[in-house]
Amino acid sequence: MNWLDVCEHPALQNLPFKIELDETGKVIMAPTKVYHSIYQGEIAYRLRTLSPAGKAIVECAIATRKGTKVADVAWASPERLAIIWSEIECSIAPELCVEVLSSTNTGKEMRTKQQLYFENGALEVWTCDADGNMVFFSPTGPLAQSALFPDFPLQLV
Repeated sequence: MNWLDVCEHPALQNLPFKIELDETGKVIMAPTKVYHSIYQGEIAYRLRTLSPAGKAIVECAIATRKGTKVADVAWASPERLAIIWSEIECSIAPELCVEVLSSTNTGKEMRTKQQLYFENGALEVWTCDADGNMVFFSPTGPLAQSALFPDFPLQLV
């Protein structure tokens, strides 16, 4: 199965789950809780506010060497948007990819997704935990604050 098949499959429409593909084309589904959706909305709102030139993207599908991964929130500059706007899944990662952590996420899974986003061109990857604590990463490691969005808070309320 490829990402277009997933997007167009009638049985997969309107599911209350996040869907991704692994490297073999297997569909992976994970349920989300209310806090997860609230943080997604809050992060997207703050990104739009801090940088109106780019676009915040919720549930952003990104093609990786290990299948299609879906960043909970992403941000792309106008230059990157020109490349990905009409694609079914992003051939290049937006400059920023954010994962809101769920109780089912493992550290290994998050490190793998982080690596895949960086391999595909992300400049930063952020995580947001269940308490709204933000952690920022560049390809070289953790950051004290985001270089792309230095005014982004360390904790969402």
